[in-house]
Amino acid sequence: MGSQKSLLLIDGNSVAFRAFYAMHQVLDSFTNQDGLHTNAIYAFKNMLDIILKRFEPTHVLVAFDAGKTTFRTAQFADYKGGRSKTPPELTEQFPYIKELLHAYGIQTAELANYEADDIIGTLASQAEQDGFVVNIVTGDRDLTQLTTDKTTVNITVKGVNDTEAYTPEHVQEKLGLAPSQIVDLKGLMGDTSDNYPGVTKVGEKTALKLLTEFGSIEGVYENVDAMKKSKMKEHLIEDRDQAFMSKKLATILRDAPIETTLADITYEGPNIDTLIAFYQEMNFQNFLKQLNVTPEAVEPAENYQYTVLTLDNLETVQAIKTPVAFGVEMLTDNYHTADLIGFYIGAPDHWYVSDDVALLAEPVLKDWLEDASHPKAVFGVKRTQVAANRLGVHLAGVDFDLLLASYLLNTTNNSNDLGTVANLHEYQNVQTDEAVYGKGAKRAVPTEPALLYQHLVQKAAAIYHLQPQLEEQLKEHQQFDLFTDMELPLALVLAQMEITGIRVDASRLQQMGSEFSQTLKILEEKVYAEAGETFNINSPKQLGVILFEKMGLPVVKKTKTGYSTAVDVLEQLRKDAPIVQTILDYRQIAKIQSTYVEGLLKSIHQDNKVHTRYLQTLTQTGRLSSVDPNLQNIPVRLAEGRKIRQAFVPSHPDWQMFASDYSQIELRVLAHISGDANMQEAFKEDRDIHANTAMKIFGLNSADEVTPDMRRQAKATNFGIVYGISDYGLSQNIGISRQEAKRFIDAYFEQYPGVQQFMVDIVKKAREEGYVETLFHRRRYLPDIHAKNFNLRSFAERTAMNTPIQGSAADIIKVAMILMQQELKKANLQARMLLQVHDELIFEAPTEEIPILQKLVPSVMDSAVKLAVPLKVESGFGPTWYDIKK
Repeated sequence: MGSQKSLLLIDGNSVAFRAFYAMHQVLDSFTNQDGLHTNAIYAFKNMLDIILKRFEPTHVLVAFDAGKTTFRTAQFADYKGGRSKTPPELTEQFPYIKELLHAYGIQTAELANYEADDIIGTLASQAEQDGFVVNIVTGDRDLTQLTTDKTTVNITVKGVNDTEAYTPEHVQEKLGLAPSQIVDLKGLMGDTSDNYPGVTKVGEKTALKLLTEFGSIEGVYENVDAMKKSKMKEHLIEDRDQAFMSKKLATILRDAPIETTLADITYEGPNIDTLIAFYQEMNFQNFLKQLNVTPEAVEPAENYQYTVLTLDNLETVQAIKTPVAFGVEMLTDNYHTADLIGFYIGAPDHWYVSDDVALLAEPVLKDWLEDASHPKAVFGVKRTQVAANRLGVHLAGVDFDLLLASYLLNTTNNSNDLGTVANLHEYQNVQTDEAVYGKGAKRAVPTEPALLYQHLVQKAAAIYHLQPQLEEQLKEHQQFDLFTDMELPLALVLAQMEITGIRVDASRLQQMGSEFSQTLKILEEKVYAEAGETFNINSPKQLGVILFEKMGLPVVKKTKTGYSTAVDVLEQLRKDAPIVQTILDYRQIAKIQSTYVEGLLKSIHQDNKVHTRYLQTLTQTGRLSSVDPNLQNIPVRLAEGRKIRQAFVPSHPDWQMFASDYSQIELRVLAHISGDANMQEAFKEDRDIHANTAMKIFGLNSADEVTPDMRRQAKATNFGIVYGISDYGLSQNIGISRQEAKRFIDAYFEQYPGVQQFMVDIVKKAREEGYVETLFHRRRYLPDIHAKNFNLRSFAERTAMNTPIQGSAADIIKVAMILMQQELKKANLQARMLLQVHDELIFEAPTEEIPILQKLVPSVMDSAVKLAVPLKVESGFGPTWYDIKK
């Protein structure tokens, strides 16, 4: 714009609201590592970029409201009184939006007793007199009154990215008024959003007609007596004071007492260092990339001393000092099948990299890697262990894992990307894999080898440099033992289980697939018969038409495209028509068919086994998750789901499957943690805990009086309490009234007062410390424990109650797994641990070793951790996983 001075004024509150609601659908996926919601900050930043580029201002200011009370509320107490409360998820973002603006080099202003509009009106007026071109950006059309030949008011439409420019001509064309008449229009018709009254029964149409004729409110009232008698005339006369007050309330000040001058708000661009720090705090990886933090801020590869290893220079690695960082690089997540594209090894005085992974099997490297006396730091010990094993290398001596350490310090830090994890710990000198390899179908090794080598060296350096920092933090958190004695050894146990795999009888699965196809055909025909016509059962749209239009079932929920036919909707309708249950049955069998029959068949490796991956750093409680394929979620409550387990068989003839599981481990952990004397006594005397609870909530004298249904309801109450369930939640779970559920919970707490005290104490602790811990100091942060939003706060409170219980139960089975692997080795058994399904361990063993396992496994599991109550283990065996009888 040359020498033309240009002022940009932004209505901060209005645009922040637009930004928040523009990205409201993704609210929960936009949080930083501290649990702060960041969707409005993110969208505000995008909007800021667009308007700065569009207007190229020389001066910028963002105005905010200082509070709810202003000189307008003093004139009219109900001014803006009808507005709903600002969502707490947005309120918490305002200070950070201001931080963002300051990092951008943009001034913000607010003025006690005045609104942001008054700051904008005043500065616009001053700027016009100083020869500026002024652009105002807002979502509030009230500001269009500020439009002049020098000031354009840009109203945000469709979220924040598009704006409609209001010039005096546009106002005239759109409203048939001059900008100065907008306050007269508001005075006559009032404003529902700002909650001031105007004249009774005068709407926009009437107000425009009056202003076209008389020019202003003053003009209307100068001529009111001459108007012919009408209801409107009566209302105008009666509401005269209201009309003038409303005009005054609508009028934006041009002379508010602000101290900020135009000289103060010169725009010179952002402070890049401040912006980088801010984006890191907010976890805005894309914005960091836009700033070229990656790759430009990464130390250039030539600054690292590194050697590219080949068969010819392999002997040079004997210069290697310990400890070292080591890693095997792969393009995709599944390290059992991913292409291995390179490796790195070394320390800061010298790094070695290569894109030839076969070199790792050469004696000079293999012997070194298998020597436990050489300490090695890695990112993801399990994936590194499995990848090395694929090359015939049995990696030993790993004493640090950056992935595991970062996860333990904060369980929300569960990215599997080294660049992302390093960023979380304020280490910038490494790119993300996506930045180097691309994503999706375009993911590939860089064509320029030096780019791969540079990335490998940067990864090695990141691991090496972050090790002391993270180890120190683990010690501060009292988590170093959890890291060295549980998570690291467990990773090695899991690696061995994954490498071993579990045999799947493909022919049995195919046979089941044929049976399920027949069942689906029968169910399909049944649905058509009940509907009276054929249609695509898998089309929610067609199904919706059949159920809600043709059959006239009550509509529970609508979607953008029609009627909802989700499971929860169908569950509510099953009593209304037999077709609904048939559809539910059809869907369940179809899901088992696609997920478990077809899915498992695709996952079988050449050795006739599936090799699941256990995600050790995914859940907030420390529980393991199984993927590729997921063997923890086979639906055992359904007969058809249970059948899938028939396909899991031992890998040798004359072997058996063997399983042991902890009985009611979470309730036993609760008894221990809460110290409740009654619950501890029940477990010590080996009483049926659910019957024990049933006696109390139903007021019975002996366990003999407890019916199966009473026990079921008591069981739901016992486990519900563990999850911090409400009376409403319990009533829904077991089909009783809310009052009855409340009575159950009250009776439960009367029986187990120590549990109630534990619940109160743990929530208090979470509020004070911001986190809760398991028995082993596994920590979970709860940023929403102070949320103003009731639902968010309640969920955080329930999480505080549940995490120490569920997390400690997960820790106990982890300890048992580590001990179990040691005992199998010590006893020189052929038996192998294959799977962990939450509270259960599954093995395969020669038939002659089964009696040994029947004694050994329970003895290891029930002595894994010493609690105030005994741990109880139940075992069984059989020719397939399905046939294990306990």
